[in-house]
Amino acid sequence: MESIIKHLMEITGHRDHDLLNISVISALSELTHASRARVLDILQVGEKVFVKAQITIDHGKLAASEEHLVHLIPEVPIEQFPQLAAGLNQHQNVIEYVAENGDRSVWLPIWMNEKVNVCLEIFNPASFTDNTKEVMSGILVVYRNFQNLLDYSERDSLTGLLNRKTFDDNFSKILRTSVQKQLSEEVEQPDVERRRDDKEKQHWLAVLDIDHFKRVNDTFGHLYGDEVLILVANLMRSSFRPSDKLFRFGGEEFVILLRSTTKEDAHMIFERFRENVARYPFPQVGTVTISIGFAHIDPFEPAVGIIGRADQALYYAKSNGRNRICHYEDLVESGMLHIEHSQDSVEFF
Repeated sequence: MESIIKHLMEITGHRDHDLLNISVISALSELTHASRARVLDILQVGEKVFVKAQITIDHGKLAASEEHLVHLIPEVPIEQFPQLAAGLNQHQNVIEYVAENGDRSVWLPIWMNEKVNVCLEIFNPASFTDNTKEVMSGILVVYRNFQNLLDYSERDSLTGLLNRKTFDDNFSKILRTSVQKQLSEEVEQPDVERRRDDKEKQHWLAVLDIDHFKRVNDTFGHLYGDEVLILVANLMRSSFRPSDKLFRFGGEEFVILLRSTTKEDAHMIFERFRENVARYPFPQVGTVTISIGFAHIDPFEPAVGIIGRADQALYYAKSNGRNRICHYEDLVESGMLHIEHSQDSVEFF
């Protein structure tokens, strides 16, 4: 009982999703004497659903906790978990599966507004007594309530994207990922080809703006303007990968943190999103376009400098035709964007 109380104190003391998930899966692993327990993200990308392991407790110990390793774990189509997929389709709260070799898995989907974003998975637990089931049920209620509280504080109320105040934490995590990856590569000394490939893959920050959004509000009213924002946010969710972070900074301005890809692939991903928006038939409004400016993330530079560069690329895109994508470093290299250094600051022209 003392152990359960301690876990509940930890759960109710967290204000971070990752720490909350670690506390909950640790409590369930200990309570059920499981050989392994995991927190799974259930990711919706367009019409497809994927499963991604986020946190693993192996024989009572946290495994693969390094963030740069966690983000290398691939998303797996839910079709590879047919029993889980069937249970989710039937809106079950507890999904059990016994393999041919006798191994037993128990999935505990966390339902929020008829949707599951997180599922807890327990391998080979001891038999559940009525008392164990009751305690588990109480832990899951507390967990669900705190997930709701965190989502409420971290999400934009209109679009459901991450809000501006969560940006610093997410940006810091990306910086830690980059630094940890560099340090591990220096220690491991991998082969030359992999080092070259990893160097080409970087993290990217993009700032995007809906073109002529004020005209939409003035012509059709704020209700249609809000609908445009919601639909653009939905297109963002279906156009980007589950590991990318999507923010609404305010008004018609959005920010994207794009993880680990080459410059060419980053441009292709942004271009695909731009085309998706331009082709979408917005009710009453018709055609809506966006402009995007992006820059690579230097792990040793503060966020304000990187945002400033992406913002300058966005300003160039909006000043030169709109409905286009501009990469800051390419603009500088080609001479289209000039930087004049002064003793006190950097000025853009």
